[in-house]
Amino acid sequence: MEDQKLKNLSRHVLRNCDISDACHAGFYSICGLALRLRDLYKWEKQLPPWEERDSSEILDWIEAKETRWEAFAEDEYEPLYLDGKTFDPFDTDGINAVLEPHRLYYGAGYAHSLKPTFFLAVIETKSRSNGCDIFILGRELARDLLTIPAMAQNGSVVLRRESANLFLWDKLFYIKKSGRFALDYGLQQLGIGANDPAVLRRHLPEIYEAVKDTYVYHELGELRDATFDRQRWREMIAAFPFSPVEFIARALKDILADTNRFGPLNHIVQNRQAAGLALYVAFMDGLIKEFFPEINIAFQEFVKSGDWRTIEQAARAGYRNAEEHTRLIVDIYHDGLRRDDLEWVESEIQKRLLGKYARKS
Repeated sequence: MEDQKLKNLSRHVLRNCDISDACHAGFYSICGLALRLRDLYKWEKQLPPWEERDSSEILDWIEAKETRWEAFAEDEYEPLYLDGKTFDPFDTDGINAVLEPHRLYYGAGYAHSLKPTFFLAVIETKSRSNGCDIFILGRELARDLLTIPAMAQNGSVVLRRESANLFLWDKLFYIKKSGRFALDYGLQQLGIGANDPAVLRRHLPEIYEAVKDTYVYHELGELRDATFDRQRWREMIAAFPFSPVEFIARALKDILADTNRFGPLNHIVQNRQAAGLALYVAFMDGLIKEFFPEINIAFQEFVKSGDWRTIEQAARAGYRNAEEHTRLIVDIYHDGLRRDDLEWVESEIQKRLLGKYARKS
């Protein structure tokens, strides 16, 4: 693709990114927005994940970004123009049919709380696994606030290497105390002896190699699992944005993806990827950790025995429990629709699930 055409395309995608960010930035907490802006700043300035700039420089950039957003807050998403044709910005099939021969990939969809998200990147490799195309993307030419390491789109799986490295660095740098044992074990498996920022910077490529399969197979697992009907799941997310119901639904969907036979835990077990297992456990947090305690217990046993059967058993148990919880919240949601009472749905789901784990703690 000619340089000028590529610049024009990137500019149009970035404009839609700005519109989405302008409309949805207010949904995040101050801390959550600051972390997302920091990643966006690093991408825009082409900084490595670990590099931090002077706070005054970043604050000036944020002020300029917010001023730019104000100009787009009321705008509609604009179409993309390629080869003399006009495409809806969510027509990823049509757009990629034009872009893929030029080694470019366009992503568009809905993320947390159905925030529209867009990006444009260079294709590094394309392969096939479990009946799905796998795209590994390199340099991102346009992106929004969201640092998404991988995604499923139109039956394909996309690994965004730049975003994955930013995402991974944050996981490493902000690791919780409860995850440090698993992280140290995973680093040892990679031959990385010390857990400090200088060492992690030097060895980030090896750590990325150890976790990239987890990102890819999570998306494969999500594509293949039919327990949580995707349309029903989307309805629930749309009905309860930024609420405990959304967080519960997302956690259960993630566990189902991770623990089914197409997901990352099965892949890790089959390929005896001890480092990948350790990093999976180290980075677990939030409701996923609450709803899937079996894997942490199994990991502790695995470190002592090296017996992969404990991980297989934990994955099966995690899947059964997530399946049970999913059916429960879907039934509650259906009851709420019949009652025409979504407040009751939210209250009942929290009571039946979050209350259960609160009583255990």
